[in-house]
Amino acid sequence: MKLTLQEVRHVAALARLSLSPEEEERYRHQLSAILEAMELLKALDTKDVPPTSHAIAEDSVLREDVVVPSIEPAKALANAPDKVGTSFAVPKIIE
Repeated sequence: MKLTLQEVRHVAALARLSLSPEEEERYRHQLSAILEAMELLKALDTKDVPPTSHAIAEDSVLREDVVVPSIEPAKALANAPDKVGTSFAVPKIIE
């Protein structure tokens, strides 16, 4: 699908871009090439291809979530310069 300069100008206006005449011509060729590639992809028969969420089937590299005991508040606050109950006390910065 070949785009016209008017269509490129319309897309540029939607994106709030101001293009020089050279840029308009360059983008006309580039966008037309992209649309032609999409037309080729639309012609492919994908009815027997299962849907995927990722291009590469990989196992997760993240560890499993495991519930473990947390640090005790008294131990966490042992070196705190100031504390309020089981929380760190910090200076007020919003007035």
